[in-house]
Amino acid sequence: METTSEKLLTKNDVLQTYLRWWWCAELSNSFERMQGLAFGASFASVLKKLYSSDEEKLKKALKRHLVFFNTQPMWGCLIHGSVLAMEEQKASGDDIPSELIADFKTGLMGPLAGIGDAIDAGTFQAIFTALGASFAAEGNIIGAFFVVLWSIINFFEGLFFFKYGYRLGKKSISMVLQGGLVNSIIKGGSILGMFMMGALSAAMVSLSTTASLNISGKEISLQETLDKIAPGLLPLALVFFVYWGMTAKKWTASKLLWILIIFSLLGSLIRLF
Repeated sequence: METTSEKLLTKNDVLQTYLRWWWCAELSNSFERMQGLAFGASFASVLKKLYSSDEEKLKKALKRHLVFFNTQPMWGCLIHGSVLAMEEQKASGDDIPSELIADFKTGLMGPLAGIGDAIDAGTFQAIFTALGASFAAEGNIIGAFFVVLWSIINFFEGLFFFKYGYRLGKKSISMVLQGGLVNSIIKGGSILGMFMMGALSAAMVSLSTTASLNISGKEISLQETLDKIAPGLLPLALVFFVYWGMTAKKWTASKLLWILIIFSLLGSLIRLF
């Protein structure tokens, strides 16, 4: 593949894109798109600059970044920086398919979310918050500065990942496309993402039944019987039902929520749960 790209963005363009993401990363969260609107908003200005000469390409680029997206805001900046580099190369003439950009985002947002949440929210944020709380409990005003300090560290952490992702994508995206490394990353990320989804489902989805069967005058608990077969069968069945509804029936998240609420109310009414 021949690289014909030229530099279209300045350091200020990269910085402004990150700053917009920093301010609006969690503002647009919804069950339909999560951070999708925030991603699109942070990229809007730079996409206008990249595709200023072709309105149709600009529309496609904006739509490309308004789809569902959800990751840890700071570690996920690796995706933002790399995607920005891809968009710059695509706008300058390189043969980068739109599907590749979308798949790159989708394949990496789950793993980076898991890593970022475990390291930032699950470890360092907890440490800084605990330190601040211990000082605050003693009436020491320095406790408040631990929260501010963590925010400052978080800001520069995200900026580092954003610039690193941009620099990596800018220098090596052509080589990655030729070598098939993206497909390997996406495949590995998808496997890791599915593993994490299974673990989260087992830990966070709770469903049990109080129903029992009367066999020959003996009450047999249906839940105990299911647990002897395989613990967690009902939560697993519920997860597969939601997956089936979203993939096969194309139900929206809002519709699924209403179905689950009605199902829960009816189940409680007839003493099934």
